[in-house]
Amino acid sequence: MATKKILLSENDIPTSWYNIVADMVNKPLPPLHPGTKQPLKPQDLEPIFAKELINQELSQERWIEIPDEVRELYKIWRPTPLVRASSLEKALDTPAHIYFKNEGLSPVGSHKLNSALPQAYYNKKQGIKSLTTETGAGQWGTALAFACSVFGLNLDVFMVKVSYNQKPYRRIMMQTWGAGVVSSPSDTTEAGRKILARDPENSGSLGIAISEAIEKAIKSDNTRYTLGSVLNHVILHQTIIGLEAEKQMEMAGEYPEIVIGCFGGGSNFSGISFPFLRHRLTSGKAIRIIASEPRSCPKLTRGRFEYDFGDTVGLTPLLPMYTLGHDFQPADIHAGGLRYHGAGPLVSQLRKDGYVEVQDIPQLESFEAGELFARTEGTIPAPESTHAIASAIREAKKAKEEGKSKVILFNLSGHGLIDMSAYDRFLSGKMTNYQLSDEEIARSLNCLEKLVP
Repeated sequence: MATKKILLSENDIPTSWYNIVADMVNKPLPPLHPGTKQPLKPQDLEPIFAKELINQELSQERWIEIPDEVRELYKIWRPTPLVRASSLEKALDTPAHIYFKNEGLSPVGSHKLNSALPQAYYNKKQGIKSLTTETGAGQWGTALAFACSVFGLNLDVFMVKVSYNQKPYRRIMMQTWGAGVVSSPSDTTEAGRKILARDPENSGSLGIAISEAIEKAIKSDNTRYTLGSVLNHVILHQTIIGLEAEKQMEMAGEYPEIVIGCFGGGSNFSGISFPFLRHRLTSGKAIRIIASEPRSCPKLTRGRFEYDFGDTVGLTPLLPMYTLGHDFQPADIHAGGLRYHGAGPLVSQLRKDGYVEVQDIPQLESFEAGELFARTEGTIPAPESTHAIASAIREAKKAKEEGKSKVILFNLSGHGLIDMSAYDRFLSGKMTNYQLSDEEIARSLNCLEKLVP
């Protein structure tokens, strides 16, 4: 009988994270100070981030050691299993071998805890007492709420309003772990009040929530901001996913020809793909890396590579990235973690250099893929993860058409057990696809014209 799950022992948890910057042909452009438009100095970031996280953000070292305290906490759920999706293969009648890394087994139900724990740890080590953050669908907020409860830190979470309303159980999880949760845009910050004055019915976005969280951090004593995606240090922490998967694929006696992750800002996508991409960068190993993003928020597909703000109001540094413009208001899709206007600088540079492919997935196709996965493999995936599943299904069908046996690996970034209202809407036929016109995207991109000459 073929092995279904490929398991590692706790001793196999990686001892270092992988920093892809060390191996990139073209290093990412530097972030710019929003006022001077000059490259940021480390001290410019100190009012926002813990010092050790700033060091990791700017590091070009290939390997960065995981602190023993963090690695010990990883043992709560890591290593996660690598699973052969044999029932899905059978349903698709494909010669492809499909594997997935199951990151939904963490206490919070997603991959986000991989970075929440070290971020909370470094802030605690520095003597910081309180943190602020944003969250889209709630996975990052729940992860940081748990991490802050472990290290005894206060936490304020600005949760995008549409998800605050769609996903009340994620809010309750955060509150259970002791976090304060505010629907964003809110009247608790100047940024939120300005947006509500213009549009009282604004359903929120990650960009708006970031603005509120940063403002709260800057204006509060002994407080720092944290985020769950986009920036280098977050992506660094997530590479533990792919580093484990490397060992597991070797145990399976196979090597992936295609690696897939759903894409919002880049955390889980980079986490699964960067350790494998390093083999292409360093030794020319043939491998395809696919970012699977929602068609309603297609920054890698239809965005522009420019310097842009990471938030809506313009409080963050200017980042070099594929963006739809910081003014972009995404549709109220159920994959709330993918409703972000920009791609992280590392993924953007790799996309620009031709190392990353992109597929944009309509909302209905993503949920059809999620339903098939649930009925074959048993796990109900998070709406974000259904995009990666949809891309894996596309590639498995191509393998059948071509009569080739391909090895496909994707990241199941989280389970969907707190997203059942989304599945209810899909199963009842009330879910729709969202279509963006060229004019809508052009209007949003107008905000970039005068940012950096």
